[in-house]
Amino acid sequence: MNNDLLIKIGLTEGEAIIYQYLLENGECIAGKIIKNTPLKRGVVYNILKSLTEKELVSQVVKNKILHFRLEHPLKLQDYIKKRNKEISQIQKGLEDILPALASQYMLVHHRPVVHYFEGLEGIQKVLEDSLTSKTEILSYADIEAINKYASKINEEYAKKRDRLQVKKRGILLDTPFAREFLKNYHIAVTETRFIKTESSPFHTVMQIYDNKISYLTLCEHSLIGVIIENHDIYEMHRYLFDSLWQNAIEIK
Repeated sequence: MNNDLLIKIGLTEGEAIIYQYLLENGECIAGKIIKNTPLKRGVVYNILKSLTEKELVSQVVKNKILHFRLEHPLKLQDYIKKRNKEISQIQKGLEDILPALASQYMLVHHRPVVHYFEGLEGIQKVLEDSLTSKTEILSYADIEAINKYASKINEEYAKKRDRLQVKKRGILLDTPFAREFLKNYHIAVTETRFIKTESSPFHTVMQIYDNKISYLTLCEHSLIGVIIENHDIYEMHRYLFDSLWQNAIEIK
């Protein structure tokens, strides 16, 4: 077996050397491995312990001497499955703390942090990011585009936002569809106003919250989400939103 492949599976170079030696020579004592490999005594014992913990090598005592034998190579598949599960758990943990790490990076290095997403899964991630907001969400939206391309995602998002009591103020295009859609739309956590328009000038959603600006592009050829983390950009858009809000049409 190629040592490079064992290393790609996740073994260290030393583990690969001993694995290969046991594969070719069968059960043996540690002294024999020390004598016939370039590895030092202490390293060999540490590696044998590691391979045993990974269930790739087993130990047996014969005549009061500890012998090491290789488990069936199919155990490598079990090891890969276990390792992939551990990596998935680590990745999940990283995803949980990544927003805090990104915010700290932005604070120290004074650089905007930009996250880019594609497809419906990306749209969902961008929307759900705002559910962690410690501030009120301010939003511009083309509600018809949302309903056409991401209705189920938006429905679940709105239910979660309602359950978490994350409040939002939204400015929408004043259309019959929008007015009908907003009847009893999570009114406890949502306040909406309209702006007049003769045509639909955009097919997007923009949300302003927690020093972030998120954009969703919703049209047939483009389902894209972007999150920008920057205090100055956030403050500018929050000011512009509040200015437009004062002149927007209230729902009656």
